[in-house]
Amino acid sequence: MAAGRPITPRERRRVAELHAQGKSRNAIAKAIGRAQSTVTKIAADLDLSFDRSRTEAATEARQTDAKARRVQLADLALDDAHAMRRRALDSDTGRDARDYAAAYGVFIDRHLRLSEVDADQQGLAAVDAWLRGITGAS
Repeated sequence: MAAGRPITPRERRRVAELHAQGKSRNAIAKAIGRAQSTVTKIAADLDLSFDRSRTEAATEARQTDAKARRVQLADLALDDAHAMRRRALDSDTGRDARDYAAAYGVFIDRHLRLSEVDADQQGLAAVDAWLRGITGAS
């Protein structure tokens, strides 16, 4: 594997300057024409760290959006299960009833799995809070 282009003292100074201006790692990489990993390496060598609050906020927002979407999908799966149950009960043939009943089971299973994802996370948060309470950790 070939070695990459050496990092110059000028690039190190420029990374430090742009970091002091509050630029993000990606913005610095674009400004100096280097890979993000190179900027990360230079920053680590200079004991510089980047503000992750925006990344954390974006991650939290994405998780919240995903949770809302899972709730919506779980509700839709329950609606679909109800429709399959109704079709199974109204079927003219045993084969149709069996097929609709199988689909009903699949939709119920999906509803439960989607619902369990967030229930588990809430349970873990409660356990974490309980452990902090008994250990006195904050």
